[in-house]
Amino acid sequence: MAFEDLQAELALLINQMEDQPEDRHELYLQIREKLNEMRAYGMPLPQDLVDLEEALEAEFAAAKKKSES
Repeated sequence: MAFEDLQAELALLINQMEDQPEDRHELYLQIREKLNEMRAYGMPLPQDLVDLEEALEAEFAAAKKKSES
């Protein structure tokens, strides 16, 4: 898949996240999948999306830990 196609898909996912916050976890998984595709192809990763991925991962890990207590 071309780099531009992946960028477009990521931009669409970000827009969906803003429009549908109740689906945040599903969109996080999709963003993670696309970033992993980019990693697999050795493509440069947009730092803002890497930061978002890390922030969401931390958010969901904290929520999981809280629900287990």
